[in-house]
Amino acid sequence: MPYETDDVTRLILDTHDAAAFAPLRHLTVGGLREWLLATATAPGAAAALTAVAPGLTPEMVAAASKLMRNQELITVAAATEVVTGFRSTVGLSGRLATRLQPNHPADDPAGVAAAVLDGLLLGCGDAVIGINPASDSPAAVARLLRLLDDVRQRYEIPTQSCVLTHVTTTIDLAAAGEPVDLVFQSIAGTQGANAGFGVDLTLLAEGREAALSLGRGEVGEQVMYFETGQGSALSADAHLGTGGLPVDQQTLEARAYAVARAFDPFLVNTVVGFIGPEYLYDGKQIIRAGLEDHFCGKVLGVPMGVDVCYTNHAEADSDDTDTLLTLLVAAGTSFVITVPGADDVMLGYQSTSYHDALYARRVGRKRPAPEFEAWLDRVGLLAEDGGIRAVDPARSALRELV
Repeated sequence: MPYETDDVTRLILDTHDAAAFAPLRHLTVGGLREWLLATATAPGAAAALTAVAPGLTPEMVAAASKLMRNQELITVAAATEVVTGFRSTVGLSGRLATRLQPNHPADDPAGVAAAVLDGLLLGCGDAVIGINPASDSPAAVARLLRLLDDVRQRYEIPTQSCVLTHVTTTIDLAAAGEPVDLVFQSIAGTQGANAGFGVDLTLLAEGREAALSLGRGEVGEQVMYFETGQGSALSADAHLGTGGLPVDQQTLEARAYAVARAFDPFLVNTVVGFIGPEYLYDGKQIIRAGLEDHFCGKVLGVPMGVDVCYTNHAEADSDDTDTLLTLLVAAGTSFVITVPGADDVMLGYQSTSYHDALYARRVGRKRPAPEFEAWLDRVGLLAEDGGIRAVDPARSALRELV
């Protein structure tokens, strides 16, 4: 992507940390792969990988990922630690956070509340309680923001809420005094693809400043939430580089993480299978893309999570999501998306369920975010082994939600 015509390229090059890059500047792409693997398996791996992250460009990391086996992507990602905070702390070693996604096809408050209750009773929501609204109208988004904030405050839940509307809507609602915790935006790796989302770098900076001005964070001040996904630039016909030649979707996806990195985000996740089989054909490709995305994001210093998902017309099924979820737990993913019954009734795609998160924490020996874990213990949901107690919803204090 030419420097003269693409602001993402300018961002990558203008913010490149030459001092952090100096120890690696003599390496080939194959040499970078070998360095990453050697570093990841040596003492002090997390600190060493963190130190070089500002010196790595997305193109370098994406190129190295293409030379790596799945186990190598997992090994390096697992050794990398990116910790962020707002009301809860996400990304700590030995922890697996979750986004509780209580979407409803009509934004019905009772339906949303029921899904929130379901998720909380199963220990989900420590990364964020985040709704994809059926309507993007400011009034509808404001109602959802107030609903989630009321639940959070009433039960003193140490988490953050987000309604995944366009950044301009969130900026306006923040200015109007609505309870905005995180500013969300879908982003991509080229200026043209971001224009297709209706954003540019200046607008993202404005959104970040709007959220920071509210001062709602408690354990940290990261306020941005970004979603990405391989194929977004291609689908927007914004994937052509120098000389009109196409750039592969993995490299362009990694460039989206450079955009995210510039705004010190709280959460970033690839929605890995959501774009459909036109871009990632089957379960095998979705699994590989999920591991590539997670690796590239973490190595670039991004707090990386994954929506382990597929569309209903893809050549994939729940066995594939089970496989990818298990591999991502081994790779130390910061968080995953969870929806009731693994089936999002508003977006119409298959993701991972609240129950899947319990499985992942159990087999991976992971625990929730520390602040959220303490809350689970306080309300009687935390079992002695770190799992979730079986609770009669009718007797739970949370029953008032519905």
